[in-house]
Amino acid sequence: MTEKKSNNALKILTGVLAVALIALGIYTIKFYNEEKENKAILQKEKTVIEDELNDLIIKYDEAIATNDVMDQNLVDARERISMLLDSVKDAEANLVLISRYRREIGSLKNEKDRLFRVVDSLSNQNMMLSTTIDSTNTVLAQRVRLSDSLQVTNQNLSTKVDRAAQLKITSLKGMGVIVRNSGKLVENDKTGRIDQIRTCFTITENALAAPGERDIYVQVYNPKNELVGDQIVVQHEGGPMVYSAQSRVFYENEELDVCILSNTIKEKLMEGTYKVYIYAGPQLIGTSSFNLK
Repeated sequence: MTEKKSNNALKILTGVLAVALIALGIYTIKFYNEEKENKAILQKEKTVIEDELNDLIIKYDEAIATNDVMDQNLVDARERISMLLDSVKDAEANLVLISRYRREIGSLKNEKDRLFRVVDSLSNQNMMLSTTIDSTNTVLAQRVRLSDSLQVTNQNLSTKVDRAAQLKITSLKGMGVIVRNSGKLVENDKTGRIDQIRTCFTITENALAAPGERDIYVQVYNPKNELVGDQIVVQHEGGPMVYSAQSRVFYENEELDVCILSNTIKEKLMEGTYKVYIYAGPQLIGTSSFNLK
């Protein structure tokens, strides 16, 4: 009887152990599958992070290639992203690292947006200033009868212009005038009665320009492309230039009205269209034309 009870207990124990082993096997398989699935998810997330970092690097490469402003800031930021990408590739995917990399990518994207906004702003300013310089160069190209020295001088100077601080003018107008005994000037367009040629314009407000004394020069060309005036020779860094008249003004970053008189001789006064060029130092800042009868 006792032996029978022992056999029954052994059978029950064996059954319990078998059930426990089966349950443990099921749990182990389930745990293994979950672990495998989690690793696959983390690996996929790691791949996504690598793709985002590669995309950031591509955007920085494009910005560096197309912009000549803030290049070093862009290069430094790209280098930090490249180092982070190497770190991601070398690390084994886990939840802690993925979370840290996600935070770092967020910071890098914010930095990229900030840098690109600054670069875009500066690029737009440069584009506007380049358009102004292109217009000036077009005017210079039309002056085919000017000396080679003058052309070379303006080409050299155009590469040295501080675009943001360059003076600009509006309302440029040239005219012939009669000088009364009282000193009063009377506008006249008949060559036989003109005593001088007056050029008037307004220097616009520019907070970036350096205040102080500025030398302003005028060139007046008659219909035969002959320089009218006192033939003032000024030596600039790029070589000498010849002007009709000059004036020294005091500029305080606000609008300034300026009028400059150029002397004339009868031999150079003739009917037709006259061209006027205004310079701030060696830099051309405005051009216009007027007619005399």
